[in-house]
Amino acid sequence: MCPKPEAANVCSLKNFVIEGDGKLKTKRSFFVTVFTSASLLLIGGLGAFAQAPSDPQIVEIVQTANEIDIDVAKLALKRTHNPQVREFANQMISDHTNLKKSVSNLAKKLGVTPEQSSTSRELQQQAADETKKLKNLQNKAFDKEYVAHEVAFHQAVIDAATKTLIPDAKNAELKSALEGAAPLLQGHLQHAKQLEQSLQRGS
Repeated sequence: MCPKPEAANVCSLKNFVIEGDGKLKTKRSFFVTVFTSASLLLIGGLGAFAQAPSDPQIVEIVQTANEIDIDVAKLALKRTHNPQVREFANQMISDHTNLKKSVSNLAKKLGVTPEQSSTSRELQQQAADETKKLKNLQNKAFDKEYVAHEVAFHQAVIDAATKTLIPDAKNAELKSALEGAAPLLQGHLQHAKQLEQSLQRGS
């Protein structure tokens, strides 16, 4: 696990690094891209599938994941007055914008055409519901809900990658990417949890 955000250390991985502030620096874009796909599979209680997701469906979930986190972070920038929340939201926009750009490269590399699934469609609906909820909140109530969502979002990927994506991924590179991506999620999750604790102390 990487150090606390305020630490100056760098947590090095074989295909990317996480700086002490939790920001990612990619060395192989497709590793980070696939990491993002995992982050959605348990959001809103999605932990089981009628059948294992295919690689094209996983790539589509990648796109959905990035778009959701970018959009909710942009909403946070419009609503929050908390500098720590703004910093976190800006980090999510920066990281997931880079991830989104790498999705196309991943798909081309693997020769995969993204394919929608009931999972990706349900995730889009859940994101719309969460956005509606956030738009009805202001000030500290908004900040707490946004950060709590981000904690759940990033916690979900750890379980999803371990229980679903890694076992079910067919492409060897895709499987390897998922296996190497968990520490990155831990860095984001740690940042979100620390921010959540800070907001609770300030309430």
